[in-house]
Amino acid sequence: MPTVLVCIAGLLGLSVLAIVLARRPASSSIVYGLCLAVSLFLCALAVLSIRQAPSQAVLPLGLPWLGAHFRLDPLACAFLAIVNFGAASASLYALGYGRHEAEPARVLPFYPAFLAAMNLVVVAADAYSFLFAWELMSLTSWALVMVHHRRAETGYAGFVYLIMASFGTFALLFAFGLLAGTHGDYAFEAIRAHHLSPGLAALALMLAVAGAGSKAGLIPLHVWLPLAHPAAPSHVSALMSGVMTKVAIYAFIRIAFDLMGNPDWWWSLPALLLGGATAAVGVLYALMETDLKRVLAYSTIENVGIIFIAAGLALAFKANGFADAAALALTAALFHGLNHMLFKSTLFFGAGSVIAATGERNMERLGGLIHRMPVSAAAFLVASMAISALPPFNGFASEWLIFQGILVSPQLPQMGLKLLVPAIGVLLALAAALAAACFVRAFAATYLGRARTEAVTRATETDPWSLCAMLVCAALCLLAGILPGFVIDWLQPVATVLVAGHMPPQASIPWLSIVPVSASRSSYNGLLLFSFVAATACLAAAAIHRFASHVVRKAPFWDCGYPGLGVVAQYSATSLAQPLRRVFATVVFAARETVAMPPPGDPRPASLQRFLRDPVWDFAYAPIAFAVGTSATLLNHIQFLTIRRYLGFVFIALVVLLVVLAIWG
Repeated sequence: MPTVLVCIAGLLGLSVLAIVLARRPASSSIVYGLCLAVSLFLCALAVLSIRQAPSQAVLPLGLPWLGAHFRLDPLACAFLAIVNFGAASASLYALGYGRHEAEPARVLPFYPAFLAAMNLVVVAADAYSFLFAWELMSLTSWALVMVHHRRAETGYAGFVYLIMASFGTFALLFAFGLLAGTHGDYAFEAIRAHHLSPGLAALALMLAVAGAGSKAGLIPLHVWLPLAHPAAPSHVSALMSGVMTKVAIYAFIRIAFDLMGNPDWWWSLPALLLGGATAAVGVLYALMETDLKRVLAYSTIENVGIIFIAAGLALAFKANGFADAAALALTAALFHGLNHMLFKSTLFFGAGSVIAATGERNMERLGGLIHRMPVSAAAFLVASMAISALPPFNGFASEWLIFQGILVSPQLPQMGLKLLVPAIGVLLALAAALAAACFVRAFAATYLGRARTEAVTRATETDPWSLCAMLVCAALCLLAGILPGFVIDWLQPVATVLVAGHMPPQASIPWLSIVPVSASRSSYNGLLLFSFVAATACLAAAAIHRFASHVVRKAPFWDCGYPGLGVVAQYSATSLAQPLRRVFATVVFAARETVAMPPPGDPRPASLQRFLRDPVWDFAYAPIAFAVGTSATLLNHIQFLTIRRYLGFVFIALVVLLVVLAIWG
């Protein structure tokens, strides 16, 4: 623990150094290089320490009678590894990408502080230190979102993010207040020993879901995420999407599985219901978007929902005493959190490379980049297959584990869970299928076909640092998919501590298969599947080159009888999503289309306009915003009153308080 705190202090000191070096030419390389080194060290330390006894430290900071408590246990180690590998890959990417930043002095001071804050949240062992680190994480990430503050959409994104971050902290503050009780001891050890009544436990759980869910992007608390993530620089977007959301999931797991004690079965319902809705609706949002970074932001919402489904399953199993099944579901949640960090970082790195090379984020203005950026395209394709849960990549391995947990759920005694969990499984399967369609569309519109703009035709491959970060993460997406047993075994100390169960050892199973429950029920071998796919592809390629005709014939593409259409004849992101938009978005988003087709002889072009409504914004946030604006307008008149009326208000308030105090006494 002291070593971890020294590294975190080093990151905070690096923020101060960044202010001094901000105007120097080599400042980006120095700051990002040191962040890379510290993050790699912390990641290695967490990986090696997960099986060791918990380590604690108390510093004379924070509340005078409490101090600042920090603790390194298996759960903290797992999330430290996720946070710091994501930070290391983002820092490696930024060594090249940071050279394109127009105002590095607005990024460099806050970037190391953001990394330090996320690490502090994970190791904090008292409510005060946790909330202080949580607020530091929110404020530094807000500063990074506001880097390009002169853009109107960036200011709006920062405003919404700040409001939602304040709401989340407020909810967590009340949750910790309920968990600590009236004794005033906010250390996690004291909170574990304090038992709540069922009513207060329900309220604390709802507050924890609201506080952590607002930061993670759970629907309906997601509105800030598709605004803030695209507004930030791409390496910061990768951190916010792939790493910061995992810190929020850590907060939920820490509270629900550790601090609140033994759960009741109904504790699983908020996570299951909100997780299922978030997974299905999040990917539908992504399918409707044409902005590449907003597509990735919405797909983060989907994956957060998947992780909450697994966490809800683990709560249900733990409450009913099925320790090994709870270990399976919790392992699946942690594994998917790790996997999401890997493939989402790769995807945001790829999007950043596209933006740096073309200046475009709109997929309708891209296309054909596979010829100009082949290595980036290959890494983006691997990550797209991984996030689509296609074998043998890591996304399939973790989602397959979640489905195994769903298949075990019939042993739960509550009839409500017997009916609910299979329905959530249907939503999860739907989300997986729609995710595949979403990323077929994203990759095809961005990298395939022909260039739609002149800027795309001039694009070149990104720098070696960025390519290295993308290829490392893409390679790990494949490695974790073909050898998932090693990751599962590494995560078992977390399951042992939190749910008192464990999965069978996987690394010793023959042929490196994984058997989550028993061989008679199911098993999966990513290595054999990868070998089969590779061998089949090589045989097919060899047969085609050996027996196919060597004559090459070039001809114009089929233009449907309308010559001269050029690049507009190819499929666009909007047209690729049209069938799904007509099937799903008509119900979910009240989608409609307006087609303007000029009559023959009219030179005006035809046009297709699509209209979507966000029901969450329309029915939840718009009325609140209207009420706040109206109230502010009315209350604005108060500042123009006379001194006598102000004294009258003070007198009335004093009388009311005295009456309340008398009644209360």
